[in-house]
Amino acid sequence: MKIDRRHLALPALAIGLLGIVPAMAATADEAAVAKSLEAFRVAQAAKDGKGLEALVAPELSYSHSDGRVEDKAAFLKGATSTASKTISLVYKEPSIRVVGDAAIVRFHWMAESENVADGKKSSTNLHILMNWQKQAGEWKLLTRASTKL
Repeated sequence: MKIDRRHLALPALAIGLLGIVPAMAATADEAAVAKSLEAFRVAQAAKDGKGLEALVAPELSYSHSDGRVEDKAAFLKGATSTASKTISLVYKEPSIRVVGDAAIVRFHWMAESENVADGKKSSTNLHILMNWQKQAGEWKLLTRASTKL
């Protein structure tokens, strides 16, 4: 049997498309982590302590780009402070990779806030790494680290 390029084109195209489709489809766990991540962003922007508390693990280790590291109590106190207000908070280009009961989440943080006392505005531009862990069937933020860009 003689095989030419026309016979190879369709199978090659099919194999190429099969390689793309799984990458586009999120697993149920990836979708659940994405939902938790968005809920965390919304709660963080709103300074919603109850919303944040429901999403973080008791063992939380939350590090800031200036080197400060907070436990759950310190994080919640700082995240709900009324000393500043959030003008905008975007988690740009998030990537989620689930490995067993852990999820590795990376994104570009872009935010603008305003100091309530003097009205001074500031912006932050960070790279964020979060580790989420499935605890009792729910995804909880376990660790967070940031780097200034």
